[in-house]
Amino acid sequence: MKPLEQSSDKLLSQEKMRDLIARAQQGDHEARKRMVEGNTRLVWSIVQRFTTRGVELEDLFQIGCIGLMKSVDKFDLTYDVKFSTYAVPMIIGEIQRFLRDDGMVKVSRSIRELNFKIRHATDEFIKKNEHPPTIQELAQVLGVTTEEIVTASDALRDPASLHEQLYESEGDSITLMDQMKDEKSEQPFDYIPLKEVLTRLEPREQSIIYLRYFSDCTQTEIANRLGISQVQVSRLEKKILAQLKSWMATSATVEQEVIKKRHLRKW
Repeated sequence: MKPLEQSSDKLLSQEKMRDLIARAQQGDHEARKRMVEGNTRLVWSIVQRFTTRGVELEDLFQIGCIGLMKSVDKFDLTYDVKFSTYAVPMIIGEIQRFLRDDGMVKVSRSIRELNFKIRHATDEFIKKNEHPPTIQELAQVLGVTTEEIVTASDALRDPASLHEQLYESEGDSITLMDQMKDEKSEQPFDYIPLKEVLTRLEPREQSIIYLRYFSDCTQTEIANRLGISQVQVSRLEKKILAQLKSWMATSATVEQEVIKKRHLRKW
């Protein structure tokens, strides 16, 4: 496919787009080309949503343009709906499908097929009713249970990274991992190798480490207990960990020197 520009100054009115779509659907390749070129700015705005997915934006732009061309081919001119209303979910779906098929998480064929039917049925429902269908309506249309609809939809959702940044203030960021809590963690605090250096911390610093890594509290929960903000907890945690790392490095150096001297004495 010939590369397209990532933006276009050729803004088209709704009337002009409907005329181009009608001609494109009748086989006019020039009209189809003009329609695509006139909406590349829309594609690029959608591509920006996927900047953290580790894929070249130019590749996603090309995939998005495929979704745009499919939208031109399938848009129903009998409905009084803006082209962008129909094209946006088509473009997003094309990009998400590319990311999913190219990803590490593998899903069974039956679930993929049901998910494809769900997307198709959703598109058709929106075209006819001008609003998204409910889970119950999709289940009725496809002749499956609501549980199967939910399973197929959730199985192909984009995975979230534990290091995904949720909030940032003054250089201190909060990630998804910071908001998670392990209810089953029962690792005894007394057996953590850092116990000796932890005693050198101030009482409040000890409390933060204890709550964060022994009680598995989130930063929000710790902030509520200590009467400070979540950003302050994040900043203090980073400072404490850096200090512990420094102390541990010093302790390790001293220990190595002791071991070395003991070894030399044997000789």
